[in-house]
This record gives sequence, C-alpha cells and structure tokens, in this order.
Amino acid sequence: MAPSLHRNLFEIMEFPREGVFSKVIAKGETSNHTLMCLAKGSDISEHTSTREGVVTTLKGTGTFILDGESIKMVPGVLIFMPKNAPHSLSADEDLAFLLSLSGAEKK
Repeated sequence: MAPSLHRNLFEIMEFPREGVFSKVIAKGETSNHTLMCLAKGSDISEHTSTREGVVTTLKGTGTFILDGESIKMVPGVLIFMPKNAPHSLSADEDLAFLLSLSGAEKK
C-alpha cells in the first residue's frame, strides 16, 4: 500500500515576482499532480499534452484558452482538458491552480 499524503496547498504556494513557480505535489503510476503559481501578468503559451488533465483554480484570476474557448479562472473553477487539446493561460493577478495529469506518459 502506498504511503498517504496530506498537504495544505495554501501553505506551500509561492508566487514569484515574474513567471511561474511549479511544485510536484504527488505522483502515481499514471498520474501527476502539480501546484502551479503564476505571477500577475505571466502567461503560458499554447501547447498540448499527450495526457488528459484537470486544472482546479485555487487562488487569483486568469484566462484559460482551451481549444479556442476562453474560460475565466476564478477559485473553484475546474477545467477538464482532453489529451492533445491545445491550451494556454494568462494570469490577471497572482494565480494558483492544481494541475492533475492522468494516463500513461508517452515516451
């Protein structure tokens, strides 16, 4: 049996002066969970993933573009990303979210 893991994400959030802070919180055989913190005005350019994912907004606001659709990121918003879907995001203010990827990693 795998050891249990308990983390308070709000206690480990770190907002950089600019850019992105990321910290892997938990990793399973087919899943990866990463806390992402973006400084106000930062963005992540369009890209895709070979794994499906879920983005859960924890703090701040921003805009997530998923396959051409604009989604407002506010605390409590959950976004499901199918694998290979183009996506990008920008932070209107300091923004924190949990990124959970699942499925087998392509090597």
